[in-house]
Formats: sequence, structure tokens, C-alpha cells
Amino acid sequence: MDDMDDMMPLMTSATERTAGLVREVRQEQLGLPTPCETFDVKDLINHLEWVAELFESLARQGPRTEQGPYAGDFPERVERTLAAWARPEAWQGAGPAMGLPMTVLAHMYLVDMVVHGWDLARALGQEYAPDSAAVARAERFTDEMAEMGRRRGAFGPPVPVAEDAPPFDRLLGLVGRDPAWTT
Repeated sequence: MDDMDDMMPLMTSATERTAGLVREVRQEQLGLPTPCETFDVKDLINHLEWVAELFESLARQGPRTEQGPYAGDFPERVERTLAAWARPEAWQGAGPAMGLPMTVLAHMYLVDMVVHGWDLARALGQEYAPDSAAVARAERFTDEMAEMGRRRGAFGPPVPVAEDAPPFDRLLGLVGRDPAWTT
């Protein structure tokens, strides 16, 4: 229960920030580039829709889902995702679809929300200030899992950042983002 009590506020905060950005996207911004080299804004939101659907399924011990076409319903999807993770049983054992402990899956979701929130904010030319506790948790997890993440294609090659860089910049560098990226 400790992981749920610790993680749910972080997951909720990161999700709400990212959903707030998605709600602000205008039709003419969907083609803008993002720090994710292969995604424009629409592709990034479509990826986020899949992340929400996938992690809802995983929290319910369901199958690994495939990404579908862009639907424009990310804010609604993440409400269902958070509701699924708010159930104590979601934190027990390992997920059958990926074979990873549920706490690891929750951390993966947190990293996605924090980093992709920044990706979207940067693409839109907006400031982005994630919760410092969420960043600290995501950085610790990512530091431990970076090599596996790269092997699985979830992270790009690391981007060097100064050792005394802010924690969020270190997190971005770990997952292969350049903290100085601009449109």
C-alpha cells in the first residue's frame, strides 16, 4: 500500500499537468515538431492516448494493447487510467502482459507523463514545471532502468547534461532528450 499511497499523488499530478496541456492544443498546432524526433504534436497526443489505454489495461491485469488511431480523447482516457490505479489490487504482484512488478509499471507511467508533458509543452512554446517530487521519483527510477529502457526502445541515447544540472534536466538527459530543445 505504501507504493500506492506514495505514487498516486505523483501520478495524478503529472497526469493532470499533461492533460491540461493537451486540452489547450489547437487544431493548427497538431503538425508542430516535438522533442520526440518521430512525433509531431498529433502523433505525441496519439501516443499519450495509447499510454493511457495501455496502463489502464495493465492496472486491471489486462493485455498489452496496441496503439490505435488518433482519437482526441486523452483527457478522458487518463481519468479511467487513474481510476484503475486507484484500486489497491492494481498494485499487487506483477502484470501478466509485461511480466513486471506493478510498482515498476506505475513508475513507467509516471515517467511517460512527466517527460511527454515536457515534450508537448516545448512543442507548444510553453513553460513546464513538473512537481519536484514526481521528478525526483522519475529520475531515480529512470537512472536504475535506463539501459533496459534503451534496449526496449523506450529511451533514446543519453544526452549529456552537467552533473550539477537541475534534476529535471538530468531526467530528460537520461531518457534521451536535450533539455535545451526548442522549436
